[in-house]
Amino acid sequence: MNKSDLIDAVAAGADLSKAAAGRALDAAIEAITKAVATGDSVTLVGFGSFKAVKRAARTGKNPKTGATIQIPASTSPKFSAGAAFKAAVAPKKK
Repeated sequence: MNKSDLIDAVAAGADLSKAAAGRALDAAIEAITKAVATGDSVTLVGFGSFKAVKRAARTGKNPKTGATIQIPASTSPKFSAGAAFKAAVAPKKK
């Protein structure tokens, strides 16, 4: 499913026009992005949570030459799936 398929599904599920569903999806993505970029976490109960995680500086290896390189510290976004989302994707076998 790509973004336009998601917009179609939201429009059908919420009885909205495709334009309104597109604006709503864009606004939600923008709000999540801004919150995580400022260090906040966003939790959607049952679906999951988005947060920023800091990665420490570390030593790595250049796979081509085998030379040791320094990898600088960085911040990356992280998504953790919620219990209901996990259960819907991979239901437990009985």
